[in-house]
Amino acid sequence: MTDDLSDRTILLTGGTRGFGRVAAVNLAQRGATVAVVGRDESKGATLTEQSNDPAGTIAFHQADLASQSTIRSLAATVKHEYGQIDVLAHNAGLSAGSRRESPDGIEITLAVNHLAPYLLTYELLDHLRDAPDPRVVVTASDIHRRATLDLDDLQLTDEYDSLDAYARSKLANIAFTVELDDRLPDDSAVTVNCVHPGFVPSTDLFREASLRTRLLVRIAGLVPGVATSKQAAAERLQTLLVEPTYGSVSGQYIGGDGPTDPAPEATSQAVRRQLWRMSAELVDITPDWPTSSTN
Repeated sequence: MTDDLSDRTILLTGGTRGFGRVAAVNLAQRGATVAVVGRDESKGATLTEQSNDPAGTIAFHQADLASQSTIRSLAATVKHEYGQIDVLAHNAGLSAGSRRESPDGIEITLAVNHLAPYLLTYELLDHLRDAPDPRVVVTASDIHRRATLDLDDLQLTDEYDSLDAYARSKLANIAFTVELDDRLPDDSAVTVNCVHPGFVPSTDLFREASLRTRLLVRIAGLVPGVATSKQAAAERLQTLLVEPTYGSVSGQYIGGDGPTDPAPEATSQAVRRQLWRMSAELVDITPDWPTSSTN
């Protein structure tokens, strides 16, 4: 374990609740500067007040990751306030109970769980490049295995199911990870991986989900050996963020026992390249990134 993280700056979305919060506190206790991004200002204030550790620092940045203009403003603030970022961790996520759209007119689960990591990585990739061990980590889930990406109806306009929308977004996370790794220049030091933290029913990820989904989550959490604790999930995430074990690993889906094969659709070149182009169009950027200088 890397005990001293005083030279690391970590941008962590979804760090005010659940295992993301546990990870933020643990990393700060080891000396890291942790810039936590969240939607709820009161939870952010509570986190920073309760987690002031002399070893490291937790700073809170309020942002609604459903809004592309807010993501761009967040990126500008991060570039201004931090000399460089060592790790960009996309941990924020939601499961909506009914179909609704973001301020940009995009289905909310797709907007927050997939397009926010896509756009924020685009905006901050150059800010990562000069770090000694630059990493991008995306929180995915094994629930992606039940999904199929319908690229003709990416936003689920024909028929909406909250669990299906969430599973599709996690499949998109993995496809994004693999495609970004494929597109990074050969001489890039940036690594990009995604992690399955386990099934963590004690988090409130599904607080906005349908009653059916919330009941399924509750029942599954009662099955012995199925659930993962917030601490165990946080430790799995932290390993990818800072430990030397994954310093040279890239383009992988990491489970509890290390790299594992995701569903074939997640690594399909045709699927991930089309998803990449569609994502670029939805956030109004060129699909021709990264380059030697993205922005």
